[in-house]
Amino acid sequence: MSLPTLERSVSRVAGSRARVQRPVVAPELRIGDNPAAAVLRAATGGPVSRDNAARTTGLSIATVNRQVSALLAAGLLRERPDLTASGAVGRPRVPFEIDHDAYLTIGIHIGAAVTKIVAADLRGRILGGLAIATPQTGQEFATTTVARSAKAFLQRWHRRKALWAGVAIGGRVDPLTGVVDHPKLEWRGAQVGSVLGEVLELPVSVAPHVEAMAGSELLLPTAEPKDQARVERGSSLYFYVRETAGIAVTLDGRVHTPSNGPGSIAHLPTGSDVECTCGRRGCLEVTVGDRSLHSRAVGRGIIPAHNGTAGSTIADLYRAAEAGSESARELLAERATILGHTVAMVRDMLNPDRVILGGQAFTGYRPAVAHVARAFNQGSTLPPTDIRISGFGGKVQEYAAVVTSLSVLYADPLAAIRRTALSD
Repeated sequence: MSLPTLERSVSRVAGSRARVQRPVVAPELRIGDNPAAAVLRAATGGPVSRDNAARTTGLSIATVNRQVSALLAAGLLRERPDLTASGAVGRPRVPFEIDHDAYLTIGIHIGAAVTKIVAADLRGRILGGLAIATPQTGQEFATTTVARSAKAFLQRWHRRKALWAGVAIGGRVDPLTGVVDHPKLEWRGAQVGSVLGEVLELPVSVAPHVEAMAGSELLLPTAEPKDQARVERGSSLYFYVRETAGIAVTLDGRVHTPSNGPGSIAHLPTGSDVECTCGRRGCLEVTVGDRSLHSRAVGRGIIPAHNGTAGSTIADLYRAAEAGSESARELLAERATILGHTVAMVRDMLNPDRVILGGQAFTGYRPAVAHVARAFNQGSTLPPTDIRISGFGGKVQEYAAVVTSLSVLYADPLAAIRRTALSD
């Protein structure tokens, strides 16, 4: 796959002016608790009046008016006089909304096999994106290549001002420095944040990808307002599986971010006989991950090793099942059953108020969901709970990157705008 590149190196100066070092800023995967954040959040769903914003935020109308004025001055909001009710008098009656035309953020999800790069407006809506193969030839080359690809992609959006970049990635992330250890990619101490900041000339936040996915459920809601209010309260378990497997926990509007990095469910026992790189058999990730499942499908003759001129993929297994292959259906049902039992085990350990399932292992082949649900109900010893598939479907990776790029802005919008002004 050909990759877009830049003509100059990442360390070269532009003309005679040396670049300003762009900061790495820890992501804020939480519901903002200051008035400006509350008012901005009230406007994410579309035009809103100041009276309605006061009701939804619990702020006084005077506080809402002050915050709207500040956010208008910062360029994050815009007024909609065309929507003013007939007969209304005075500027406070003019509805306002997020200015979703002037700005964008860029999100990057670096996966074990594929990296996805997207542009999003300030509401968290994806404007466009591309996918490239994650380079497998060393962390310095890989991070620079991803950064250059993102820079080339960003140049398509010259009519909008880019405010921030967010990176969601597996492995262990130091959010303060943007340094990443990613065993599956064999990265250690990769300077992801600083390289992206230097090339893109933007502030950058880097987050563990499953924590970011849990953050997207909080900050980029897909549910109805009454259902979303429940998600923001209490506790949630986010369970992710595609090529890798991971969990994250949300508590009262904040994603729990352990100081030593996220925990691991990769080696939970499943009872299968699949050999793991750790030397044991039946570890979760090697049993249910896409690459391992694809390899077993090829080994059993369910799908060919090659599809035309290219190698076959997990999608070929899904298509075989949809076309009526009983062997393909049995293999996918086997994985779904293991997933359901494992989710039940973790749920019983943590006993969250709700469980959210994300990743293509849950969404790539929809008939498997029934097997997940059946195994979950059989495996859990606790009363029934709220369990659902993520509303982001097959785009959970992209939205994890988007929320990482927006989280600081959403947590404290006025401070974030001041930071972007200082780095210009």
